[in-house]
Amino acid sequence: MSTTDKAGMQTRTPGAVKGGDGKFIFPLEKMGKIDAGVGYSTGVGPVVEGERMQCALVTKERGTGSNPHHHPNEQWNYIVKGTLRVKVGDAPEQLCGPGTLLYFPANIVHYTIATEDADVVFFAVKDLSHGISGIPVDPSKGVYTGKK
Repeated sequence: MSTTDKAGMQTRTPGAVKGGDGKFIFPLEKMGKIDAGVGYSTGVGPVVEGERMQCALVTKERGTGSNPHHHPNEQWNYIVKGTLRVKVGDAPEQLCGPGTLLYFPANIVHYTIATEDADVVFFAVKDLSHGISGIPVDPSKGVYTGKK
């Protein structure tokens, strides 16, 4: 598919920006933010979609994050700033800080929560078989806004 194909310029995620067709450089820190985990996460940030991949610079405020969720696409997160509590599948929860690369296989339940000491910023990459948001395990829990 050509990047000039108008039908191909639509994004899978509402509010995301489409790369290609002359758009190749994206000042992420200056771009508008969208919800990166609608209904289960406090993560927000700009999302850019290519033909097969999507990228986001996601921020989670200190003490907030995502409730357990999964998605049909695999995901990589590279932590730029702050510390996340991370749980993937049956593995024990771990603290992960700047310079850590996280891998979330498709359809594996996981969560990430910013620790209380600072906001977290991470760079996320996912394939475009699904949008940026995942599927919450328990939608009634909503977003994770801190311990109750």
